[in-house]
Amino acid sequence: MNTLVDKALRTKASTSRFGERVTLLGLDFGSTTSSALLASAQISQGTTGHLELGEVKIEYRCEPVLTPFIGQSINIPEVALLVQHWLKQSGVSVNMLFSGGSMITGLAAQTDNAKALSQLITSIMGDNVIATADDPCLESWLAFMGSCSALSRYHTDMPILNFDIGGGTTNVAFGLNGNVLDTGCYFIGARHFQFAPGSYQITAMSSYGVALLDALNIHKGIGEILSADECKKIITFYVSALEAIVLGEHDFFKLPIANKLCQAPIHLASNAQSSITFSGGVGELIYQYISDNILPSTTFFGDFGIDLAKAIVNSPILSANLKTCVPEHKGRATVVGLTLHSTEISGNTVYLPKPDCLPLRDLPIIAKLALNASSEQWHNALVLAAKHQHGACVQIFDSNIDTPNQVKLLAQNIKNGLATSEYPQYQPLVILLQTNIGKALGNYVSEWGKSKVNLIVIDEVAPRNAHFVHIGRLNQQMIPVSFFGMH
Repeated sequence: MNTLVDKALRTKASTSRFGERVTLLGLDFGSTTSSALLASAQISQGTTGHLELGEVKIEYRCEPVLTPFIGQSINIPEVALLVQHWLKQSGVSVNMLFSGGSMITGLAAQTDNAKALSQLITSIMGDNVIATADDPCLESWLAFMGSCSALSRYHTDMPILNFDIGGGTTNVAFGLNGNVLDTGCYFIGARHFQFAPGSYQITAMSSYGVALLDALNIHKGIGEILSADECKKIITFYVSALEAIVLGEHDFFKLPIANKLCQAPIHLASNAQSSITFSGGVGELIYQYISDNILPSTTFFGDFGIDLAKAIVNSPILSANLKTCVPEHKGRATVVGLTLHSTEISGNTVYLPKPDCLPLRDLPIIAKLALNASSEQWHNALVLAAKHQHGACVQIFDSNIDTPNQVKLLAQNIKNGLATSEYPQYQPLVILLQTNIGKALGNYVSEWGKSKVNLIVIDEVAPRNAHFVHIGRLNQQMIPVSFFGMH
């Protein structure tokens, strides 16, 4: 085998720092509460030879706090103080972070200033923390990974359907053997109706709550009190919707109000047999109730969380596995998933002739091409990529690369596509692939630096079903890669 390719395929760069620990951060701003998690992980070489983060240790976990709002908008100054408090309490400085993520979820993501919050987090935390809002399928994926990925990998043949139920949304993920196969999101949650604690006197409603009252012929407004029968109608509808998801009853969501509550449908077969797990704030209440039959008093949190938890426990369909299939993280699964699973790390054989061009934020993944994709396919992809002035990304599905000739053929097809598409030289083009041939492929495409195209080839990154990617700065000869906009 060619010496250059052989080295890329079989060895790691001498500059890698195996055994070093890096710092990871997750921030979650939800409909009801916000939380932070700080962890450290050791850079190690996995069984496949790829770099991975192992021996994870939770260094700091804050108690959830109520997400600060002013009316229907997020209180940005209060969030800024909150983030600074978490950093001070955890003892971490921004320049210590290897990677991390911040998510704005549920009803918080629906506010008019959610984007301003994302910008605030970016300004405080820097380039290696991705901040995103209203990314429901990514949130579903993260909740599964944070809640029950270990359980799923242990029971390799047991399909698991995880419901992450918070204040504004229910994020659903279906997985097998630690892999998420499908996701969905529904505006079903505890905080579409807010009450004076200890009563059912309405103090606030979301637009989805107002629509549900109208559909159920309940004529109540702010300041009025819901009756026991009216509360039962609302909770029964929510539980029926969750049961319809489990049973694959897609016709349920053809009802106008049910369709309105469906942000992203999950496509489960009607005969799917899955073990059901729960996470999120309501999930935490569910497992607490199952464990000791004790819950806080009526509307203790000023919402329907306690009522919804009780109703789920009383549903034969939803409660079938509550005692036999218990996830590791029952509550704050999203922030756990965000901290520990949002970022991949590159191999040591990346092609990066211009390190100063990183980080690259919000790059669209404009194509996912097979190893044997033709020059014409590369041409079409790169014509589309050229339209994105800040750069674009192409994923290569490359599981069968094992000879120098395959690398050379791939490189030639990319070169042809670059030439015929007249891809702008200054514009970043990121290629992601799984095999550690990044440097070899980049050198072949650029003819060992003769081409002026701003090409970056990042290897040893497993493909994900996502629309966008964030490429962090070079850190200890590795590059953190975060995906979002999942589908």
